[in-house]
Amino acid sequence: MVTEEPVNNSFAMALAGKIQEQCFQYLDAPVMCIGSENMPAVPLNVTLEETMIPSTEKVLAKIEELMEY
Repeated sequence: MVTEEPVNNSFAMALAGKIQEQCFQYLDAPVMCIGSENMPAVPLNVTLEETMIPSTEKVLAKIEELMEY
């Protein structure tokens, strides 16, 4: 599950938990979430903003981690 919000206490994490709870016996791997870095605010610096938001590379790394499960 990919979201632009921080993963801690997010809607995506709640949804992942509900999927795990309701569909556990049918899953081949855990439900994983990737989101933005935990920062107090969205940075105004473009480089920091790109670091904060999930990138293609971060999503690909999480997918590869999940496929190795």
